[in-house]
Amino acid sequence: MYFINVILPLNLDKTFTYSVNVEEYKFLQPGMRVTVPFGKTKVYTALVVEKHTNPPVLYEAKEISQIIDDVPIVNEIQLKHWHWLASYYMCSIGEVFKSALPTGLILESETMISSSHTESDKTLATDEEFLVLDALENKSSITISEISQILNKKNVIPIVQSLLAKGLLSMHDEVQDTYKPKLVKYIKLQEEFLQADNLQELLEILGKAKKQKEIVLTYFQLQATEKKPIAAKLLIETSGVSAAVIKSLVDKNIFEEYYINTDRVSFEKEADYEIHLSESQATVLETINEKFTQFDVNLLHGVTASGKTEVYIKLIEAFLQQDKQVLFLLPEIALTTQLVQRLSAYFGNQIAVFHSKYNSNDRVEVYNHVLQNSEKAKVVLGVRSALFLPFSNLGLIVVDEEHEATYKQQDPAPRYHARDAAIVLAKYHRAKVLLGSATPSLESYHNAKTNKYGLIEMFTRFNNVVLPEIHLIDLKDKYFRKRMDGHFSDDLLERMNETLENKEQIMLFQNRRGYSPYIECKTCGHVPQCPSCDVSLTYYKYKNHLKCHYCGHSMAKPTHCHACNSLDISAKGFGTEQVELELIKLFPNKRIARMDQDTTRGKFAFEKMIDAFKNQEIDILVGTQMLAKGLDFENVTLVGILNADNLLNQPYYRAYERAYQMMVQVAGRSGRKAKKGSVVIQTYNPMHNTIQQVVNNNYTAMFTEQLYERRNFQYPPYFRLLQIKLKHRDYEKLREGATWLYNVLKQHVAVPILGPEEPAINRIRNEYIRIILIKIPNNANNLIGTKKIIKKALVSFEATSQYRAIKTTINVDY
Repeated sequence: MYFINVILPLNLDKTFTYSVNVEEYKFLQPGMRVTVPFGKTKVYTALVVEKHTNPPVLYEAKEISQIIDDVPIVNEIQLKHWHWLASYYMCSIGEVFKSALPTGLILESETMISSSHTESDKTLATDEEFLVLDALENKSSITISEISQILNKKNVIPIVQSLLAKGLLSMHDEVQDTYKPKLVKYIKLQEEFLQADNLQELLEILGKAKKQKEIVLTYFQLQATEKKPIAAKLLIETSGVSAAVIKSLVDKNIFEEYYINTDRVSFEKEADYEIHLSESQATVLETINEKFTQFDVNLLHGVTASGKTEVYIKLIEAFLQQDKQVLFLLPEIALTTQLVQRLSAYFGNQIAVFHSKYNSNDRVEVYNHVLQNSEKAKVVLGVRSALFLPFSNLGLIVVDEEHEATYKQQDPAPRYHARDAAIVLAKYHRAKVLLGSATPSLESYHNAKTNKYGLIEMFTRFNNVVLPEIHLIDLKDKYFRKRMDGHFSDDLLERMNETLENKEQIMLFQNRRGYSPYIECKTCGHVPQCPSCDVSLTYYKYKNHLKCHYCGHSMAKPTHCHACNSLDISAKGFGTEQVELELIKLFPNKRIARMDQDTTRGKFAFEKMIDAFKNQEIDILVGTQMLAKGLDFENVTLVGILNADNLLNQPYYRAYERAYQMMVQVAGRSGRKAKKGSVVIQTYNPMHNTIQQVVNNNYTAMFTEQLYERRNFQYPPYFRLLQIKLKHRDYEKLREGATWLYNVLKQHVAVPILGPEEPAINRIRNEYIRIILIKIPNNANNLIGTKKIIKKALVSFEATSQYRAIKTTINVDY
């Protein structure tokens, strides 16, 4: 008997054994996908990790359903990295597997519905059931989700069950391959007409068909100029005739259609695009190469607009000359737009892009290019999920804006930090890592200062451009003197008018979306709350509705107070939508745009907005933290931060660090080229330490102050934080369960444990939340030992019948 061990894309922490025959045993290799039955009816895509001849002890091995791959699609280093992620971030290997492969490669089992009735049986069906049977007239089978679309109903299970009970339908599970290659239609002339002397004969055959003659002549012209296969789309566009004309020529056996599998995304190199490093950039590049001989991980601390991207490009070029693969990690999809333009202009089609705005087919394509070590994916530009690509010859990982919080995955598991996981991946490949930031995270800078990482610093801007001048506006004073127009101080408006007169652009930062965070009754103080979450509803004026940012619940804006029926309702606080509407009133003749999560939902929404701003089609751009992510616009000379206190007043140990980083990064968008920039920060607390550190661009002072606080209160980088989150719909049961788990941990773990506490938002989607925070001293033995104890405590907790329904999630390095 022959067996294989497989990983399933489920929250299961172990492999499962399936039986195979001798031919399958010889053919299969670790890293190949197979489909396997699991449970009573489900079929899943599984990944082979081991072959052996030992039957399982506790159950009888089922046979596999089919083999999907001819070659392994997951390599040994990937599997090793997955196991590290599962172990370090305390999740299951199945969760890592599900997260690591593009959805197009993990085939899902979908319940397929087929017809099993005669025409006379249709009389038994109701109106809705008749529609389902009608849809099956044209198709042999459909899925439950397709039935849902046909009936325009979410819950169609009762209708399906009724049809099954009447014997009108049959049901079976089927694994569907969701990846479809992109096929492009090409046209070629039949060989007999390719001879020059046959052209006259061809024109005679066409007779008086003027459009057909035109398209044939266009074909010959394109063939002479293009020197490559002629796409049907190109032929139609050039000749200006319809596709029907081509079809008639195909029917006459004059043209022949054929299809070529084509990449969905490709980039063109610009012939005259060159990069010349300044003296300081060349020195930095030389220092990086020297540091790589001493340290595998280096931190590049360079002020905003110091020209880090050009240094990255030259460094990548050196690794490509060694025939190595390069991974360029970015925190935000918004950033990829500008970087793709710059990197593709230099490297051409050696660039591949990998992020969630690309559809499943695009991502499968990139995955396959990386797997084959193709020339089309020598440099992969992507967000954190790009870490999971099947690199086989990785030489360098660049982590740009390494301080960004978006590198940390929150939900679902694995809740990994891409920067830290990248360093481990590079170690397995014996590759180098360069972390870059103008405002490094405390952990990375501390590692550099303690010689764990190499440190390279760039304190001059490119072409010696001076840093922007920062002006503080005291909002208390401005409101008292009545020098505010909406949320704009007179000083800020004066500078905005001056900037616009000079035909320069403005960026305004407000880290809240929507019109206002909540609305309030002025009579009784009632604030509309989300029925499923413990939060107030955000008001959107454009759609005139209230929306919950946690569960998506929305309702029309009430005309009167639901508590006391008063008509006196007002919006409190302000978001990007309100700022945009105020700007339209203040500057009616200027082009104003808003960039936040609500306006950039489409696939190319980021690209369109960033291109429009770069091409100076927008005068004022207002947005959330998306504006702070390393964007480069040479005509921006004024940046306004409308309320800095929003960033400071957060109940989080990283609040001041994050506020400093955000303000410095936003300020860094101003005056990046020849024109001098200025920054206006509006605040109620201008003497706050963090704000003063931003004004003086004093990263060292912020680092020293925060490090002192972290040591005193046992936070990273001196301690590692491990958060256990418990959720349940029953408040009392959750409180009991959280206290039980806390007491067990307190008895067995000799490290500080906080909790169980209610977070600021203690109910989301009708589930109450409790948090337990464990602080582990920063050494390997403490970490491994403590994690083992926590794991055992959680196993006991889940085995206790009264607490089994309580959901637990673990967030390591919270």
